Amino acid sequence: MINYDNIPIFELIYVIVNYGSGSRVLHKAKEYGISGGTVFLGRGTVNNSLLKFFSLYDEKKEIVLMGTDKHTADRALVELNKDFQFEKPNHGIVFTTSTCEIVGSRCCICEQKEERGVNEPMYQFIITIVNRGKAEEVIEAAKAAGSKGGTIINARGSGVHETSKLFNMDIEPEKEIVMILTKEDITEAVVSSIRERLDIDKAGNGIIFIQNVNKTYGIYE
Repeated sequence: MINYDNIPIFELIYVIVNYGSGSRVLHKAKEYGISGGTVFLGRGTVNNSLLKFFSLYDEKKEIVLMGTDKHTADRALVELNKDFQFEKPNHGIVFTTSTCEIVGSRCCICEQKEERGVNEPMYQFIITIVNRGKAEEVIEAAKAAGSKGGTIINARGSGVHETSKLFNMDIEPEKEIVMILTKEDITEAVVSSIRERLDIDKAGNGIIFIQNVNKTYGIYE
């Protein structure tokens, strides 16, 4: 039986940068105690006024996903911000979310949930998975509810002939993942707009999940 008592909270670090910068981010992160990560290829929303929210203007993006303990993540964010100057326009954005359990790297669980108050997150991370060709509709629906933009990743299911379901959603080969960072006070409106526009409640049309954001660098409004 695993003893979780002294295991630190495991944090996921998301770094969204212009194409070609992902490897540099990973290299620097290793210097600050992060063992490794994964780089995804994505694209920003086409409307330039939306891209300003992310301080990103090139359409092609790289999303770097890394996991580590909370102490290491806090230190790495400060150092990465010094190296890449995320607070400047067109330099990227970085933020962290907490994960209760991880299998395959190390195991950990969340500490008891703190009462929400002054530490209540100001931003939330909305991830929507839809069939290919629907991502722009997600962005449009989010914009209608006050969102300033997002990042799109192409993805695929496990195979053409699969009949299994994930979250009651048929597994299909072509998917798009839309990542939207939004202020917490409009999250409900954004999710409702996407849900209605894409008819998410209908089986096979997509899934949405939300994560609280702990720390951010690079948000430009």
